[in-house]
Amino acid sequence: MQTYHIHIKGVVQGVGFRPFVYQIARRYHLTGWVNNTTDGVHIEINAQKQYAQLFLEDILKHLPPLAIVTEYSIKKVNSKYFDNFNIIESKGKTQTNVLLTPDVAMCPDCRRELYDIDNRRYKYPFITCTNCGPRYSIITALPYDRPYTTMNKFEMCPVCKTEYENPLERRHFSQTNSCPDCPIEMQWYENGKITEHFTDLDKVIQYWNAGKIIAIKGIGGYLLTCDATNADAVKTLRQRKQRPNKPFALMYPSLISIEKDAVINGKERKELQSIHSPIVLLQLKKQQTSLIATKEIIKNLGRIGVMLPYTPLYDLLLNKFGKPIIATSGNMTGSTIIYDDQTAIDYLTQIADVLLMNNRDIVIPQDDGLVQFTTKHRQKIVLRRSRGKAPIYINPELSFKNKDILATGGMLKSVFAFTHQNNIFISQFLGNTENYEAQNNYEKTFKHLSKIIKPDIKIIVTDKHPGYFATEFGKKYAQKNSIKHDEIQHHKAHFLSVLAENNLLDNQDKILGIIWDGTGLGDDGNIWGGEFFSYQKHNIKRLHHIGEFDFIVADKMVKEPRISALAIGHKLEVAQKYLQPKFTNVEWQIYNKMLSKPQLKSTSMGRLFDGIASLIFGYDKHNFEAEASMKLEWQATRFLNKKQTKGYQLTPYAFENFTAFIFEQILNDLDKQINNQEIAAKFHLTLVDYIWQIAEKYKFEYLAFSGGVFQNALLIDLLIDMNNKRKKIYFHKELSPNDEGLVLGQLVSAINKYKDTILK
Repeated sequence: MQTYHIHIKGVVQGVGFRPFVYQIARRYHLTGWVNNTTDGVHIEINAQKQYAQLFLEDILKHLPPLAIVTEYSIKKVNSKYFDNFNIIESKGKTQTNVLLTPDVAMCPDCRRELYDIDNRRYKYPFITCTNCGPRYSIITALPYDRPYTTMNKFEMCPVCKTEYENPLERRHFSQTNSCPDCPIEMQWYENGKITEHFTDLDKVIQYWNAGKIIAIKGIGGYLLTCDATNADAVKTLRQRKQRPNKPFALMYPSLISIEKDAVINGKERKELQSIHSPIVLLQLKKQQTSLIATKEIIKNLGRIGVMLPYTPLYDLLLNKFGKPIIATSGNMTGSTIIYDDQTAIDYLTQIADVLLMNNRDIVIPQDDGLVQFTTKHRQKIVLRRSRGKAPIYINPELSFKNKDILATGGMLKSVFAFTHQNNIFISQFLGNTENYEAQNNYEKTFKHLSKIIKPDIKIIVTDKHPGYFATEFGKKYAQKNSIKHDEIQHHKAHFLSVLAENNLLDNQDKILGIIWDGTGLGDDGNIWGGEFFSYQKHNIKRLHHIGEFDFIVADKMVKEPRISALAIGHKLEVAQKYLQPKFTNVEWQIYNKMLSKPQLKSTSMGRLFDGIASLIFGYDKHNFEAEASMKLEWQATRFLNKKQTKGYQLTPYAFENFTAFIFEQILNDLDKQINNQEIAAKFHLTLVDYIWQIAEKYKFEYLAFSGGVFQNALLIDLLIDMNNKRKKIYFHKELSPNDEGLVLGQLVSAINKYKDTILK
């Protein structure tokens, strides 16, 4: 009998892969073994060649729900004798070459058991199996086995142990396995006292109904929760969290309950029910029947962020409560989500009336993911990539020549990424690293993931901006470890990222990159952000940009759209009557004096959005990042949902200085007292026409879009409308167009720099 060795790489640990292989081997009456190692799953079987091949094909066609195969091989080896088929002990001596499994939502089988009165896990808040539950947030080392997770301290009862050891059970080698007889236990913390062995979930419902705020420990950290139909409770949460305007996310008991308040289509439904279970932005209905405190929750925006219960604890609570709850990150606004119990006691008790804790430790915190789909064309836009997705990114077409590269990312939407053994690891969203706690979280997460994967980093790539924490981190790491350090300009990294996601890096035709965002240090030392690039044969060239304007008072300009309006319009006499009332006399004198002197220049489309939002609607100061731009988009959307209009007619001057051109057109409309919503709509339509005419002028057939501005769902729908399939247009797929997406572009730049092929 011949012996064959099969090696499978990808997401193959913590997903029930070994018992799955065991069951197929039994069906084929094969003998041999299967095991986990730090480079994937290995299998040896005694079989004739045709049956070995059929066995492998069967594995690949019927993978476990959470498994993803990126690479596999089968080869004949020296003949061995096996008298049966066994799952053998995991080995960790080889070099790590495996993708980590993200934390995933409760599976349908566990949900059925949760509500089956005859099941021994009936209403057990921590029910899991090999197809669901925490993974990345509890792992301490590879291979993924119970001793290398925070479940190590929990001793399984005899029944759980039997399940764990039985290859025919769904919980065979389920590292999170537990039950009411060997439970993960909850604790209730209130007024400085802890109630151990807490099980009374009705008390949570009572407190919600009484308007109380409860911090609940989930998979990736604590969520702050309250009754979403109680306006006073939501107001109290806003006050305590110091979050006056930014919308809150909601958790609903079911899809049916979501449909009472929001418009939901097939793609959104599928995303909500996926194993990733992110927050999904949905269009709010004109009349909501669940009686949520809409004004307090979304603050004059037209979409609500909703998610379904993704853990058994949340499912039990929402099922009992029967209404939506606020479910927002457990932190002070701007800081990292809190995930350990003592820190929760120290800080979250300033916000929450009660903490619902549990004794399953979290190693690494993660916020909930966030996505939206455009209204008309249902184009997916990832806004935050975190729980359910991190820390893996899979694109089989990308090859890094087995070079381990670290990309440190940006500042406001911080993530890092590294490659190892041709796998790509992208961290969860780590927050705004202007914040000290976010910096600590960045460093902690990097150390943790590096400890698990053990990359041998040879190149570090950072942004050019020297003031970013991520840039400084990368430079220091490179110096300390004598590693080569490269830099890439911010917007070029954005461009490479969207090209890489769409496998266009080796495309022979020239590609136009439209890269629009708020802030990025340009190659000329100015602040870029309204850029058009060309890409061909691995070379990027800055082709065109919107008109320059003065960039003053740095961060203050980013936070106050009125300053952008002044910087853009201060030379226009007709603008004075709209601009001066936005400032005190002292401010007006100070800022105009600044503008009379040489300043850094900016081509930021994000600041142009800000300035126009201030000019049209008086959105003069941000309460949260991009607030004015979001409201400008919403006002334009409201108009176009009811009426039609056209953009401004582009003149030759528009291509010399689009910024000044569009500002003048809007000022003219304001003087004519044109409806403000229509002006917002005309601005969006003009942007699309501007892009189209640039593409025509320079004869581009391929267009790729990246940068935070392309989180604007209306803009993307209008782009698809105008294109009408005439050109090939590309958006991000699984990465965000905002600065989270920078890291993929930074990674490929290290290879691209040397003109090596990137695609397999």
